[in-house]
This record gives sequence, C-alpha cells and structure tokens, in this order.
Amino acid sequence: MTSVLVVFEYPSLNGGERSFLANVPWLHSEGFLVTALVPPGSLERAMGACGVEAILWPSEGQKLSLSDRRSALATFLLQRKPDLVHSNSLSMSRMAGPVLAERRIPSLGHLRDILKLSSQVIADLNRNDRLLAVSQATREFHGAQGLLTEKTHVLHNGVDLIAFGCRPKDGRLHRELGLDPKIRLVGSIGQIGMRKGVDDLLRAAEVVVRHHPSVHFVLIGERHSGKDEAIRYERALHARADSPELQGRCHFLGTRDDVQGLLPELTVLAHPSRQEPLGRVLLEAAACGIPIVATDVGGTREIFPDPAGAAKLVSPACPEELGTALCALLNDQGMRRDLGRRARLRAEEGFDAEDRAKDLSTHYREVLSGERHS
Repeated sequence: MTSVLVVFEYPSLNGGERSFLANVPWLHSEGFLVTALVPPGSLERAMGACGVEAILWPSEGQKLSLSDRRSALATFLLQRKPDLVHSNSLSMSRMAGPVLAERRIPSLGHLRDILKLSSQVIADLNRNDRLLAVSQATREFHGAQGLLTEKTHVLHNGVDLIAFGCRPKDGRLHRELGLDPKIRLVGSIGQIGMRKGVDDLLRAAEVVVRHHPSVHFVLIGERHSGKDEAIRYERALHARADSPELQGRCHFLGTRDDVQGLLPELTVLAHPSRQEPLGRVLLEAAACGIPIVATDVGGTREIFPDPAGAAKLVSPACPEELGTALCALLNDQGMRRDLGRRARLRAEEGFDAEDRAKDLSTHYREVLSGERHS
C-alpha cells in the first residue's frame, strides 16, 4: 500500500477534519494507508474509530514557533518516511511546504480558508507540489494574492449521502430541550466566531419572533479562539440571547457529535457566515433535505448555483434580509418542502463523498507520479 501522512492543525472535529474523515474508507479501498499527525483530543479518537493510526502532534495551544513545528515534522519524517504528505489546512500547508520540498517528499496542501496572507506565507504554500482549494472562490482569492494557480486545483468537499439522509423528525431535540413537539426550530451549526455571523442570526431572530413568536433557535458549535475579542464576542451573543425579545428562545448546545441526527429535527437551517470557503454544514443539511437560508459568500453559490433553486441566498451582514427570508420559509410549508427536495438533489449530483474521495485519490496518484503542474 502507499503510505500517506496527513497533518492536522486542530484537535477538534470541525468542517475540515470531518471532510477528510469522510474520505478515509474510500482511500483505504483505493490502496492508501493513512497515518495522521493529530493534536490530542476528539480528532485523535475519531481517527482511531476509522482505523487510522493517530500519532500525537503538538496542538496550537502549545504556542510552538514555526521553526519548532518544522523541526518536529522533519524528525518525524526521518522516522516514518511516508510516500506522500497531505497537510489538511492552510496553516499546516504553509508550515510543511518548505520542509517537504527540501526533502523531495511529494506534498499536497489543502486550502480550506479564505484569508489575507503575507507574501512569505504565499511563498511557503507554493513550495508544495500541489494545492487543493475547497472551492473556485478559494482558488481565485488566493491566486489574486500570488498563489500559483497552475499548482492549485479545486476539490469540493463531499458528504456521506447515507449517514446524512432524509428522514422524518423523531422529536429527539424537542425532548432534549423540553419543548412542545409543535414548536419549530431554526438551527445554526458552526464555530462561535465573528466570521460565522452568529450575531447577525440573533438580530435576524428578533425579526422572526415578531412574526412567529413560538419559534426557537438552536446554535450548535463552540468558540475555539482564546483571543479577548473572541471571548467578548461570545459574551455579547449570550447577552443578546438573554434580551427580553429572545429570552428562553435561544439554545446554545456546544459541540455535538450527533449532527446527522439533529439536522432532520430543524425546520430551517440558517447559515449567516460573513465568509465561507465551502460550508460543510450546508452539504450535510442539503443531504438531509433540510431547507436552507445562507449568505451568498465564498463558495456557497458553487453548492447552490441557482439562487431560486435549492436554497435561499441572502446578502451577508444583513440581519433584516436574513430574518425576512426565514419568515418567508416559516410561512410556506410547500416552499420548505421544495427547497429541501432540491437541496438533496444537489448533494446527490455534485457532492457524493465517494466521488470526492476518488478525486482525492487521483490527486494523490498524480502528485506521486510527478504530474505536479497539470
């Protein structure tokens, strides 16, 4: 088998980590033996459950310098000698690129963020043999900053269409929250951070409850940043959720490992991101046939190319527009049913995890064979 080392930045199961995990069964069947460098945490356990050897790797919280990380990676490479290294985030791709180029180890970096980058970061990323962008929007954004577009290929994330499937509500979330089964739930799933626009959703919620006073809001995810501004942001969210207009209607559930079971309990999924390379939760909700209201940013239109078709797309940072769109869906069961059906078709047509894993296997083989600038 061909040995592939995958380097992870964070210990938790966020979109990028879940997207890679969805590939693992197919990569094994394609003849790739995957080993993972992971910080200790939930990702380590998830790797073990997938049959992947997880080797502990320092977490971001340990504040290692870039040179220290590169030294640690170089030492590991001497011990294991993988055939290919896949860095699963932009930061790890930047860290690993020069190390792998100097040792002539085939390398692939995954770009899952849209961020302003320095010229040095771009130069380090360009040392990788190949770069994968999760959307055309991501590729174009970084290409405008100097990333070598001839090295950069678009590979959309995939979703397990069986694990995330259409099924009737079973009331599990209402029971957990102690709510009447008739109460409708608007949900949001993602990290608690400014980029995800949760504050815009709570402002939109104030619009919604004026017209639908019985609706409740479920927020799944947690804050990962320890910066003061991120802590203040989260506190402000809870303060707004405790305001007279919303008090008792907003439920912060933290990180959950049962999202595939919770999604069908939602009446609508709201995705208010201010920037989004390619929202994994949008793929999961689409696969479950959940009607979606999302901001028209980043790669979201690549999932839903027809704004009148499989999801309602609204302007970013515009809570009033988001609230109005949510109200329109809450008012119209037929519209919700139609959007959910179209969303499932989009997931089936373009984002099947097996197809995307086979595409990743192709990228692996091309890098290994030296087809690095195709």
